[in-house]
Amino acid sequence: MKQLWSRHQSWLTPALLLFLPVLLFGTVIAVSAVQSIWISFFDWDGTGPKTWVGLGNYIELFSDPQFMVSLKNNVIWLALFLLAPVIGLALAIFLNQKLAEMRIVKAVFFIPLVLAHVIIGVVFAWFYDPTFGLLAMVFKALGLAPVAVLSNEHWVTFGIIVAALWAQVAFCLVLFLAGLSQVDHELVAAGRLDGASGWRLFRYIVLPQLRSVTFVASIITVIMSLRNFDMISVMTQGGPYGRSTVLAYQMYDATIFSYRAGYGAAIATVLFVIMSFYIGWFLRHTLREEKKGR
Repeated sequence: MKQLWSRHQSWLTPALLLFLPVLLFGTVIAVSAVQSIWISFFDWDGTGPKTWVGLGNYIELFSDPQFMVSLKNNVIWLALFLLAPVIGLALAIFLNQKLAEMRIVKAVFFIPLVLAHVIIGVVFAWFYDPTFGLLAMVFKALGLAPVAVLSNEHWVTFGIIVAALWAQVAFCLVLFLAGLSQVDHELVAAGRLDGASGWRLFRYIVLPQLRSVTFVASIITVIMSLRNFDMISVMTQGGPYGRSTVLAYQMYDATIFSYRAGYGAAIATVLFVIMSFYIGWFLRHTLREEKKGR
């Protein structure tokens, strides 16, 4: 047995270490995804017998005005959420200074990272309150009428995104601070000797060393933007008039409150396809850029 282990240790060790995570992924993620896709072809209330409808749920989905609103909101979330890595990197560069005062400043920026999204949603709901919220006080101090952000169908989505961005920027900030601590300072010094400074130093010497961190931050940010649910649930429940709903919340609403598990599964399948397509495109683009860099 000992000889067998020593002979095959090179592949047995990683196989044993990966066995449990792969098993959990297969049972919890992969099997659930396949079941969800299968359920999307049925008219089902979640408890009773299923009725086969084929592509009926998808046909209804793409003619549903609420689905189009949710899809548009998801696009807005995705576009604005991609600001998180950019802002996080800018803040990381600012905070990556060896000053004693920076410890206090870093602690302030780290606060959203340790708060649950539900708590952040409640705090921002108070912040946006048109009667006693901080935003209303600022408007009154400027002599302007307060804006009910969460009750305005044109502003509500942007108000929730700002709240969610506050937390996501903190997450990206931590990633980039860790990445900046690993930057090769000898390369930076060599670049300065060659006359590089400012933007050129950052663009050609620092930023390439942050490529892996940027990749992780971008992928996680995209996933969070497409699956965001808790902020909407706490702050608006999809209102007013369904204007702040995204695909994840519409799936939840259709499944839990409308007792349409098949329709909710169809929404989940569409969201899964969108997420897979975007992440696949991003991976391909990133790998192509890495090959060019070599």
